[in-house]
Amino acid sequence: MSPDAPAPGFGPNAGTDSAGLMRRIDTTKAHPARVYDVFLGGTDNFPADREAAAMAPAASPRGHLDVRHNRDFVRRAVTELTTGAGIRQFLDVGAGLPTRQNVHQIVQDVAPESRIVHVDHDPVVLVHAQALLTSSTEGRTDYIEADLRDPAKILLEARRTLDFDSPVALVLAAVLHFIEDDEAYDIVRNLLDALPSGSHLVLSHLGEDMNPVAINKVAETFRKRGFSFVLRSHAGIERFLTENGLEQLEPGIVPAHHWRPDHAADAAEAPEPAPSAEHLAGLDAIERTRYVSIGEATDDDINVYVTVARKG
Repeated sequence: MSPDAPAPGFGPNAGTDSAGLMRRIDTTKAHPARVYDVFLGGTDNFPADREAAAMAPAASPRGHLDVRHNRDFVRRAVTELTTGAGIRQFLDVGAGLPTRQNVHQIVQDVAPESRIVHVDHDPVVLVHAQALLTSSTEGRTDYIEADLRDPAKILLEARRTLDFDSPVALVLAAVLHFIEDDEAYDIVRNLLDALPSGSHLVLSHLGEDMNPVAINKVAETFRKRGFSFVLRSHAGIERFLTENGLEQLEPGIVPAHHWRPDHAADAAEAPEPAPSAEHLAGLDAIERTRYVSIGEATDDDINVYVTVARKG
């Protein structure tokens, strides 16, 4: 690989003015990346994000398992691509806040020479990325501020770190349901067109046809908070693959907990034993989720379709 960036570590955005980014943060409005952080037990969120997250259990009491199984699918998928397919470059769009088991950590633990570019457009994410995203000395990790709706900018800035003459894994995890129909398909096509043969797509997306009553209640709560929220069917998700000539890896498009499960513990689970029933009852709905193992999920709990596919 021969990208322009001359040295390992955090990439060209490392010098971004953190104070300027902080001034742009609107803490009065919930943001998807920060709401996601709430469900994962993170602390990089604000009252508006916690209020939005708290609405979800009322609509779907076990909906938090979607978030955690989505994260666990990403762990398994990027591990498989690193170990099984030999991929050493990852473009993670809509990456969210740096958390435990982030893509660069998973990949570089296996292959330290790997290069990873994370993309998000929330200034809170970029501020924390500057502090928390570190790379192995052999590889490189970068974080760029860009909106998924601007694939041209993403590709331009990613080229500073990634070599687009070698295979890249494009990770679009739980992000496309924030994009309206036709635009979403155009975005995926533009991103994949820039990647060479042997590249892969890691995709997860909320489905409208698994447990429709529960997931539509959740979708409506977030729409009321001002989020675009587009649920897609199995066929609608398959369209992202067929329109781009991608070959699905086994087991194809499946609910998140059925994609090559390894039954490992979720990083968001509380490491200590569950407290007493009295103490547990005193916790709010989100705090209690840390004491629910993802291994307890059933087909009735999961509303996320996932897949990994290869570009020929």
